Formats: sequence, structure tokens, C-alpha cells
Amino acid sequence: MSVLYQPVVDAQNEAITGFEALMRWDHPERGPIAPAVFIPIAEESGLIQQIGDWVLRTALRDLAALPEDLRIAVNVSPIQFSNPALLTTLANAIGESQIDPARLELEITESVFLDDETASQKTFKALKAIGVRLALDDFGTGYSSLGYLKNAPFDKIKIDQSFVRGAIDPHSRNSAIIEAIVSLSNTLGMETTAEGVEHQDEIELIRKLGCSHIQGYVYG
Repeated sequence: MSVLYQPVVDAQNEAITGFEALMRWDHPERGPIAPAVFIPIAEESGLIQQIGDWVLRTALRDLAALPEDLRIAVNVSPIQFSNPALLTTLANAIGESQIDPARLELEITESVFLDDETASQKTFKALKAIGVRLALDDFGTGYSSLGYLKNAPFDKIKIDQSFVRGAIDPHSRNSAIIEAIVSLSNTLGMETTAEGVEHQDEIELIRKLGCSHIQGYVYG
């Protein structure tokens, strides 16, 4: 298991503003195993908590060696999010790395709201008290995104790559959807990151539509 870092860049000047920590597994016999394969297995087996804590500590340790104007984004699984130990692990990792908590961005999917929204709100409040940033990942692919935005204190919305793909097609509705998400985010005082941007014409479109950040394979 290893952690790789995909750059996140400013949509206007393409300067690197931070990185997303990505888990990768290169099996000694089977070769690279896709996260879509091994993460569900880790969740079912109960290993995701241990793996997630390791990724968090590794990312913060590496962040401490980077310039202070850069941030690190780390995905938090619903299982991690619902575990009260997340707050202690997070506080300890921040203390060990001696980084400004605002340099850490936790990426959370809508599924954290499905079990106990009251408990989720308490966790959100505790995380903001620590000082970390929160991003709503895979926006638009879940159940009730707009309802969650009413109360959850997100700092950023990540526009799922399924909307970015094909957005340059004049017959596609994707660009209109991206523009609407950006408008909503701006009104709520949130940043936006378009995921899965791979081509120059996509970069130009995303910039035109007003997204604040871009993340994609073209940068990693």
C-alpha cells in the first residue's frame, strides 16, 4: 500500500495549490489493484479504519515538508467518519506534524448522512472546531446534495468527473450543470474543484464556467 499525490491547481493561473492523497496498492503477484476493488474489501473486513488512519498520518507528515501555502486533501470513508476515534486520531496527527489545521481538507461523500444525520452534524461541528477544511466529494451523484448543503459546513464542493466528461460537447447538458453548481457554490461562499479534467479544451471550459480549482490526470 502506498500514498500518491495528485495536484490540485488554480483554474485561472494553473498554479499548484495543493494535492489530494490517493491510496494505491501494487500487489506483488497481481500487480496494481484498483481502489474501486480494494477499498470496498477493506471496508467490509474492517481494515479501512486502520488504513485510513495511516493515510491521514502519512499525508500530514508529507505536508509538513511542503511550503505553507499548499494544502493536502484526504478522503474519509463513512466508516471512519462515524467512528468517534476519528477526532482523536486527527488531533494527534495534526499535533505530530505541527501543521496548521486549515491546510488539511477532509473529503467526505454524501453517504455519511444516510445513517444518523444528527450524529453527522455533531461530527462536522467537532471537525470545524479543530480547524480543518471540509469538502463534499462526488457532488451531484448522490441522493440529496442540496439538502445537505443547508447545514453541513463545507468549504468546497468537488464536481464529479462524470459531469466534466463530455462537457465540451455543445449538445451535452454537462456544462450547464457545472455552471449551476459553480453559481450555487459562489453564493454559499464555497470553492469548487472540477475532477477528472484531462484535456486543454476542458481546462479552458472549466475556467470559463468559473470553477476555482481543477484536478485531473493531465496534472498527474
